[in-house]
Amino acid sequence: MDNSTTNRATRGLRLRWLSRLGLALLIALLTGCALLPGDVVRPESAAITDVADTPLAQVAAAATPADRLHLSGVRLLPDAQDAFALRLALMRAARKSIDVQYYVIAHDTSGAQFVDELRRAAARGVRVRLLVDDLHAAESDATLLRLAALPGAEVRSFNPLPVRRGGWATRLLLSLHDFERVNRRMHNKLLVADNAFAVTGGRNIADEYFMRGAAANFIDMDILASGPVVRELSDLFDRFWNSEQAYPIGSLAAPAGTAPSTVDAAAEPLPAAFDDSDGVLARLADGRLALRFAPVQLYADVPAKAAPAGASPRPATAMDSAMGLFGSARHEVQLVSPYFVPGQRGMAKIREATAAGVKLTVMTNSLASTDEPMAYWGYARYRGEMLSLGVTLIELNPASPSSRGLGGGGSLGSSVGRLHAKVALVDRRWVLIGSMNMDGRSSRTNTELALVVDSRELAADLAALLHDREGDDHYRLRLSTDRAASIADADDTSAAEPRVEWVSAPGRPLRVHRSEPHVGWLSRVRLGFVSLFVPEDLL
Repeated sequence: MDNSTTNRATRGLRLRWLSRLGLALLIALLTGCALLPGDVVRPESAAITDVADTPLAQVAAAATPADRLHLSGVRLLPDAQDAFALRLALMRAARKSIDVQYYVIAHDTSGAQFVDELRRAAARGVRVRLLVDDLHAAESDATLLRLAALPGAEVRSFNPLPVRRGGWATRLLLSLHDFERVNRRMHNKLLVADNAFAVTGGRNIADEYFMRGAAANFIDMDILASGPVVRELSDLFDRFWNSEQAYPIGSLAAPAGTAPSTVDAAAEPLPAAFDDSDGVLARLADGRLALRFAPVQLYADVPAKAAPAGASPRPATAMDSAMGLFGSARHEVQLVSPYFVPGQRGMAKIREATAAGVKLTVMTNSLASTDEPMAYWGYARYRGEMLSLGVTLIELNPASPSSRGLGGGGSLGSSVGRLHAKVALVDRRWVLIGSMNMDGRSSRTNTELALVVDSRELAADLAALLHDREGDDHYRLRLSTDRAASIADADDTSAAEPRVEWVSAPGRPLRVHRSEPHVGWLSRVRLGFVSLFVPEDLL
């Protein structure tokens, strides 16, 4: 794995447990550390709504039947390459505004292309607002400052760490005196072009989310939307943009003695223009987008969720809404989440659902495929009980992942596949897709958003994708019926009685693993030991 990918893949893990080790000592040592700037000027702005004359609004109108104007248009984006090309195409076609909100915009090829397209848009007079979570953003300060220096472009950093010097680990350690705040991140992913089309889902902007990573790639899912829900997403963006947690990048990262306005926006020439070789722009221009039209609900957290606990009364969260949706199921719930830590609250819901005869299927990462081993260990605490309740558990096999089904698009080649999609299918009618993992961090700590689409047609689209993925590179878990084997395999410290087995996918040679596949016993023991010291509320 290249260095940038490795760093991003392990930072969440470090944030979950490193910060609590020796915290009391560090607080004492770091008293008097840097604070965020005061008296920050945050000019308020709102989404541009006068967009009917823009090409994108005209495309959206042309694609919407007259009897569907009250509904939102939606389209799943499982193909990684198409998902990236569509983002670039929307930015290229925008004429009035582009609003962008991401947890990660990496300092790599995909990140550079993405930001350069924003620079091109700003240079031709489009208003650009970019809001990025600060945790991974410091290495891109120079790039973000160049964008912010363009007329009509603004960049803000959400919930910044008070220290920007040094590497990621240094910044975190020097910010631990403010841990309760910096532990809360903006996990949202959103792009809105001319208030006509929006893209949201699980993908950040980095090579590994678009099948460009050399060593590892994420299997993910986004959704394209038009119609009424786009205005709701724009309103949500405005709430984050104008919140007290959003800091103009110039107030944080301006070079010493250099005002943001003096940064040379043309210091780096733009690369060659985006090559629309796959016809995405043409399909947008002539209104041939194949959209499903349906009622769409927005589940979203408010910016204040990123404030320290106790700072204000906690409103209902996106996870609360999602749990309500799952609780309404009468027949079946299929969940896909890279990090699945149900906790006691989730287990209570699972018991209720299975007792009512609801079939529950969970697809998640295996220990070998996950980039968050501690989150996997949190899930492992509940595996046995879930299986005993009749829950179907499916884990990704990273040994030979294909590009079929969920999150396909381009061959993974020799790279490791990691599940990153956050989707759910309820009663083959409701589709949930967004940024929200089924774990404690998404529930209590990070801000999240998700769209819920009431459409049997879109549900059928997603079911077909899930079927393709489930029938390919995965393990299906089961409880062992072999008592002797259970005793013989007692070196696996992660499993509780009754023991769990991993069975190869149908259509492949039958193979049964009695401990986590593709992970050595020493790694399992080490991670199992470390997990004893990691509170579940940090997973």
